[in-house]
Amino acid sequence: MSRVNRRTLVRRPSPRLAEGLVTHITRSPVDPVLALAQWEGYVAALEAEGWETVEVAPQDDCPDVAFVEDTVVVYGDLAVIARPGADERKPETAGTEAALVELGYRIARIEAPGTLDGGDVLKHDGTVWVGLGGRTNPAGVEQLATLLAPLGATVLGVPLTRVLHLKSAVTALPDGTVIGHEPLVDDPTVWESFLPVPEEPGAHVVLLDAETVLMSTNAPRSRALFEERGLRVVAVDIGEFEKLEGCVTCLSVRLRG
Repeated sequence: MSRVNRRTLVRRPSPRLAEGLVTHITRSPVDPVLALAQWEGYVAALEAEGWETVEVAPQDDCPDVAFVEDTVVVYGDLAVIARPGADERKPETAGTEAALVELGYRIARIEAPGTLDGGDVLKHDGTVWVGLGGRTNPAGVEQLATLLAPLGATVLGVPLTRVLHLKSAVTALPDGTVIGHEPLVDDPTVWESFLPVPEEPGAHVVLLDAETVLMSTNAPRSRALFEERGLRVVAVDIGEFEKLEGCVTCLSVRLRG
């Protein structure tokens, strides 16, 4: 397979972004023009850190299409195309699959009756935690486990009732410490090393390298906590996407093979 080690999928926001789904928060007005500017800033930040961005073809009729993470789980050279738990989002996966085929990935798919959103999947060092909540069901987790087992991954279901996706509640720092805003985490004891953070947006980081994380500007106290641990922080404003339960992880899929 011919590809670089620091490549990431992104997808341009739909002009209908303001119509995106919300489940656990109250809907508030979203400015699509500002959101596009924020998305462009997010992409620029990735590129400034040495990540090549690959833009999945736009799909303007799907309001949530910018949240490309939900459409696939990439593990090694295998791309598992998701089957979104919300019917409105099922059309989004075809474009992601086409982009990954072009990049040379092997393709597998979650099939009915399974549902799985990529935002429910947290990976670190051979362990894959999958949130079992509104969008991902046990059949989806079982299928993912079967697909990833030959690659040496251990897949574990995690209860999820307080947020939309598992990665809306927790992500992992480069050393494997799982971070989360405790009021939104069903069971912090799932992880051997758990670090509570003081703000909800502070629970979401994208790992850019072993010392650098990308996070929201809306979590300054969490940023200070990470910097005290020796991490370098790249902060971006994604406030319009946060109004739709989005976070920094939702807007890209890192391809590190």
